[in-house]
Amino acid sequence: MSVKLVEPPSCSSPSTIVFVGRNRRGQWVAQEQNGLYGGLFVSRAQAIKYALFENGQHPETIVEPSREIELDMGKRPSTIVVHRAA
Repeated sequence: MSVKLVEPPSCSSPSTIVFVGRNRRGQWVAQEQNGLYGGLFVSRAQAIKYALFENGQHPETIVEPSREIELDMGKRPSTIVVHRAA
């Protein structure tokens, strides 16, 4: 019996950057740089786990910005919105 491993559907390129950080409400956000996938999480560990699953287990492509980030799934793929902390 042979088993075929399947990559997540959103994993198109291992060089894709995934941003992981907190939004202005303190929630954890993970979002691909072009807005192809993302979500809100209760912990940093869950956001990282999601990012690794979606990017094909490439921890080197996960970036944690020092500024707040906001999840934006309503627009066409574009650069993630990063806000300065107040």
